[in-house]
Amino acid sequence: MRRAASRISAANPCCSPASGALPLRPYIRRHHVQEQIVSESQVPDAARLVTCPPAEFTRAGEEAMAAARAGIAQLKALRPPYVTREVLEIYDEATAALDDAGARASVARHAHPDAAMREAAEAAEQALETLSNDIRMDRGVYDVLAALDLSGEDAATRKWMEKVRREFRRAGVDRDDATRARVKALQEELVRIGQEFSRNIRQDTRTEALSPSALEGLPDDYVRAHPPGPDGKVRITTDYPDIVPFMTYSRDAQAREQMWRVFRQRGHPANADVLQRMVSRRNELATLLGYRNWAAYATEDKMIRDEGAASDFIEKIAAASGARMERDYATLLERKRRDVPGAERVNPWDQAYLEDRVKAEQYAFDSQVVRPYYEYTRVKQGVLDLTARLFGVTYRRVADAPVWHPDVEAYDVFEGATLRGRFYLDMHPRDDKYKHAAQFTLTSGKSGRRLPEGVLVCNFPRPGAEPALLQHSDVETFFHEFGHLLHHIFGGHTRWAGVSGVRTEWDFVEAPSQMLEEWARDTASLQTFAKHYQTNEPIPADVVERMRRAEEFGKGLWVRQQMFYAALSLELYRRKPEGVDAVTLVRELQGKFTPFPYVEGTYFHLSFGHLDGYSSNYYTYMWSLVIAKDLFTVFQQKGMLSPEPAQAYRRAVLEPGGSDDAARLVNAFLGRDYDFRAYEEWLNQAA
Repeated sequence: MRRAASRISAANPCCSPASGALPLRPYIRRHHVQEQIVSESQVPDAARLVTCPPAEFTRAGEEAMAAARAGIAQLKALRPPYVTREVLEIYDEATAALDDAGARASVARHAHPDAAMREAAEAAEQALETLSNDIRMDRGVYDVLAALDLSGEDAATRKWMEKVRREFRRAGVDRDDATRARVKALQEELVRIGQEFSRNIRQDTRTEALSPSALEGLPDDYVRAHPPGPDGKVRITTDYPDIVPFMTYSRDAQAREQMWRVFRQRGHPANADVLQRMVSRRNELATLLGYRNWAAYATEDKMIRDEGAASDFIEKIAAASGARMERDYATLLERKRRDVPGAERVNPWDQAYLEDRVKAEQYAFDSQVVRPYYEYTRVKQGVLDLTARLFGVTYRRVADAPVWHPDVEAYDVFEGATLRGRFYLDMHPRDDKYKHAAQFTLTSGKSGRRLPEGVLVCNFPRPGAEPALLQHSDVETFFHEFGHLLHHIFGGHTRWAGVSGVRTEWDFVEAPSQMLEEWARDTASLQTFAKHYQTNEPIPADVVERMRRAEEFGKGLWVRQQMFYAALSLELYRRKPEGVDAVTLVRELQGKFTPFPYVEGTYFHLSFGHLDGYSSNYYTYMWSLVIAKDLFTVFQQKGMLSPEPAQAYRRAVLEPGGSDDAARLVNAFLGRDYDFRAYEEWLNQAA
């Protein structure tokens, strides 16, 4: 998952790092890094402003706003004939100051362990967004930008200005005063609503006390990590490292149902009113600006361009996967009847467990067999080593970098002797931390000005007394999020900060990360790091092959579940809010797209964080996957461990950031327009 730094942003993320950490502190005027001199402005140190006291963090945000105001005042004071490059530089730096301050606030709000700091970050985000909206609705700024002669500028600059001018119009810059005032009030309210929605999810970790017998079927390390308490009960939480293995392996159907229900009650009741207000205010904002609904507004600047096209796409994918879903479900029901003779249906809390049993019994693949090969620190090093080899960079651990929690690690990215950026890994769960997996911007890079910095925020098991053994899905998630991170770092050296990093169309943003998941399924790639934590033997090729075959099972159910999520996100923002009851909509769409009817007393939608960040556009995951499967055909032809296609891909798709349309970037790499064939072949691949 890719999270925009904030709504302020225009976008919407091989060498061992352990030994040769580079001491970049104290921050003096010039810095020597591997014989390269790096100016102070190029030293990555944004985390310093996430690790400072809350008062200092607030002051930094205020200083960023002051710098932005000064830049905007300078721009508006200019008189024609304008010097185009001067105007663009002033505008880019003013808005970059806000974007980067918003990025820091987003990281602090989602990941900082201190409540006072999270509160300061929320307040900062609100103030920054208010100023950003003021700028986008400032007719004086727009008139200067609209008057620029861009005929002598390069294509990337023209594309950037095309996007910027469109953003001003979409913000209501050309509306009357009363409309602009209401738009401004709605935008500010939506920031607060989105923060509240996210906070209610983040803080709602639930715990159930179960009989130790509920752990029958769970791996030994999981059982040892969950000893009975004084009352003889074991405690299982709704955090991913607890609930995902539990739902997959526990033989106790009643306990699975208990955990499944509590997991789908997160966010309730707190988010019921919050979601309704979010949907209602977004609809009002969109219609005020002349759009049919929020979905029409939100899809206009995406590759898909229109809410109707998004609906058609969802229906197309649903139709293509329908027969396969029915076969998958029939197989699960047949398997359940071995345990429960005469069973008439598969319950949703049975799905993960039964899928695992089918894979073990019919495809000779026991998912627990691979876990000893996926010890967290080895997986982490494997992802680093593989991507470094493919993309021609090295990663060096920065042992003394400022970090906001002891779990967090910092790495500098080098290309030869050239420092290209920095990233942070915040990979383990804790209270009040973001519950999913995502890449966050910390700083948007700009050629000659700033280096890009990004953060991975995940929730993988933490190494400790027990080895931190991952599920294969965790390994895929690691590769996925690292794909966002590479996009942010490699795309963070554009001429303008406004097109830096992951600022492509939002429905393309998942494609680079989805494509990188393919290396988590490739035998040769896995054998470079997936080694048994006790014997050091690489994962056997036949195990990987059985895993690949087994993973084909359940694909129809998975795709249709994704289409349920996509349809829910679209229809919630497409229909008139006064006529929509979210529970009724969930009941309707879950019944339409999946074989699992809605379960009364559950409220999945209230912890569906994408309804805030992605709003109506969850379809983007499958849209991006269509493109990702086509991009991957080049690597299938030229070799997955060959640097040649990887570096061509880096140059054509990742490095341009958002400086061109995504379709043109893909065409530059493929030598043709992308199409549906590779995805269709993947979807129809036999289990």
